[in-house]
Parts: sequence; C-alpha cells; structure tokens
Amino acid sequence: MPTRILIADDQENIRGAFRMILDAQPDMTVIAEAADGRSAVDQARRLRPDVVLADVRMPGLDGLEVTRLLAGPDVAEPIRVVVVTTFDLDEYVHGALRNGACGFLLKRSGPALLAESVRAAMAGDTLISPQVTVRLLQSLRTPLNKAGSELLTDREVAIARLVAHGATNAEIGAELFISAGTAKNHVASIQQKLRVRNRVGIAAWAWDTGLAAPEQQHPAPP
Repeated sequence: MPTRILIADDQENIRGAFRMILDAQPDMTVIAEAADGRSAVDQARRLRPDVVLADVRMPGLDGLEVTRLLAGPDVAEPIRVVVVTTFDLDEYVHGALRNGACGFLLKRSGPALLAESVRAAMAGDTLISPQVTVRLLQSLRTPLNKAGSELLTDREVAIARLVAHGATNAEIGAELFISAGTAKNHVASIQQKLRVRNRVGIAAWAWDTGLAAPEQQHPAPP
C-alpha cells in the first residue's frame, strides 16, 4: 500500500505543488489537504494518514501546535509529522523537535528531499534539511546536562552521537562495523531507554548532553 499523506499549508499553490510531487511517487498518495491547523488536526485524527506534512505558519493552530497535538509526548497513538517551512529559524526547529516531529524540511530544499523526508519518516529515520542540521541541533545543547547517559552502553553512546550527526542505519553500520539491522536494533533500544519517540529525540538528547559536540573526536567502542 502506498504511504498516505496529508498536506497542511495555508497556501493553495504550495499544497498543489506538493501534491503533484508526492502523487508522482509510486509509493505515495495524498489523501487530504488542510488550509489551517485546526482542519489539519481534525482530518488527521479522522483519516489517520501515515505522514502529515505541516507548515509552521498557518491560521488557527500553527504547525508546531499541530505537531504537538498529533505527535507530542502525551499522544497515545502518535502520527508521523514532518514540518515543512520557508523560515530557517532556530525557534521553529527547536519547537518542532520537542513536539515530536520526525523531520524538518525547508521548502527550498527541492522535490527530491520532500519525497525522501516522507520515506525517512516511514522507515523510522529522520530527514532534516542539510542547511540547518548541525547548527540547529547544536542550539539544543546544554553541555553540563548528562542526564540519561548512564542508561546507555558505550556502543549505544557511540550510536547516539552518530544519529545526532544525521547518520542513517547503514552509515552507522559501516562506521562501527556492524550490520544496518543491528544498528537499527541499537537505535530502538536507545529510544526505549531515553523514552524518546524517534531518532530526532535521540539527536536532541545527544546535543543536550554535550555528547555530540562537533569538536570532539569519538573512537568507536571495541
């Protein structure tokens, strides 16, 4: 079955462009559109799409609140939300990640990344626009806060660092000489231990604790 997508954006031309791109993918279909945040939440709860693409600036409820209501830590049955916005602002990506988004994409990133962000969400990975990844994740860092690090093994800490720098399961496997499947299992274990919903939560935690500082060099554990 193709991935079912709901597009939420207050600009009709943007919704139309996204629909054209996504419906052209053999593994995707757009099932609904919403011009405001309240409609996006109502339709998502009724239709249960696989992925919601949510703009930040919308009338009624903004995209960050839509994300919180559909994917936040208090949601019993969360829906995958990818935030797609024109505005490259730290406060937006910070709010999106904290509210449970599984991706953050700038509209200027192009059609290929739009489709890949949906596929990444479905695979349990995270796609964040390359223009903002390191800068915006660094903004989440509180270097002295090590809460949770004692829960992870040395191997899991190494994997969390790689996740924070945007590595996929395959890239983690190549770096640490393990299979992509083993890397995926480790990521799932880390999510459970840290009580986060997805890879973005792991990345945010790694920057919060200072474990993913770009100036540090982290050898792989034996």
